[in-house]
Amino acid sequence: MNETITADAIAASPSRPAGAAVEGEASRQASAIEMQGLHKRFGRATVALDGVDLTIEAGEFFTLLGPSGCGKTTLLRILAGLEEADDGRLAIGGKDITEVPPHRRSVNTVFQSYALFPHLSVRENLAFGLKMRGMAAAARHAKVDEIADFIKLGDLVDRRVDQLSGGQRQRIALARALVCEPDVLLLDEPLSALDAGLRSQLQVELLRVQKRLGMTFVFVTHDQQEAMVMSDRIAVLNGGVIQQVGPPREVYEHPANAFVARFMGHDNLYPVTGRQGSRLTTALGELSTAEAGEGELLLIRPETLDLLPGEVEGDNHLPAVVVERLYRGSHAEYRLEVGDTTLQATLNNRGRHLPEVGDRVTVTVAPDDLVTLSE
Repeated sequence: MNETITADAIAASPSRPAGAAVEGEASRQASAIEMQGLHKRFGRATVALDGVDLTIEAGEFFTLLGPSGCGKTTLLRILAGLEEADDGRLAIGGKDITEVPPHRRSVNTVFQSYALFPHLSVRENLAFGLKMRGMAAAARHAKVDEIADFIKLGDLVDRRVDQLSGGQRQRIALARALVCEPDVLLLDEPLSALDAGLRSQLQVELLRVQKRLGMTFVFVTHDQQEAMVMSDRIAVLNGGVIQQVGPPREVYEHPANAFVARFMGHDNLYPVTGRQGSRLTTALGELSTAEAGEGELLLIRPETLDLLPGEVEGDNHLPAVVVERLYRGSHAEYRLEVGDTTLQATLNNRGRHLPEVGDRVTVTVAPDDLVTLSE
């Protein structure tokens, strides 16, 4: 799907389940989440969560992002009531649910495995939670038809789940979680088993559903691109500790520390060995920044660099040699040698001559694009 989206550019829905909010309206289904001092340990050696304090706003698409073992899935399971925190407090919609069992929480979860009943039809899967809540058959039938049309499953409701594709099953899992109208929807890497093209398409669909309903979504992923495309805000975790919370652009362009920078894919990190005002000394040479900063590391994002042919004098101009070029269609990725140091650069291919391996070039970067951060 060739579609560029952000959380601010999702079209309004032509139809929606009863009781759901139109985008931009306050939703009675959206609830804020408050976590205070959550700790969780497995055995004596493994600290899964180490004092997590976090507030998720009502109606946010909030993503827990980090590598395997960082604590994001444990935190999601504590929200669902599938794990108990060793210490701390958890509230949803202003109500303390720390000791509330899973079946009494207004929370549903979409799992990575989808957890569907393969021997049942789509309709029976969607109706299962409603039946457990004692809803009458006629009302269940109407509710299932409504959510199936909303998720674009109307022509599949009478088919067996084991006859459907992975993408269709993912939609069914989402619809089954939404049909009971929870205050919060938890999503544990629900797209990770899909191929890249379908995954991209369903990212768009999932984000549209969330914006149409106005419901609070908490999404777990280890995929940085997925998190940036879908989230209102991101929390980056490592070792059971939240490293940074912020909008995608802030986390990507201004990481709080070296771990966040590296996890977001930034390789151009250089120790600051000297500074005089806003002028920094690094292994690349002397560079001027817009702000002096106090961080021990300099971050240079590869897409902020430009390459000029030959050697050109000027402030923030660095002579370099192209040692590697990877052509990616819309852009090219470069590995450059600046003295004894390596630098990564990314150039958009539109209307430009791309340097070749072995070319001598000058790397330029604007002072505003240089960021200092802590180790």
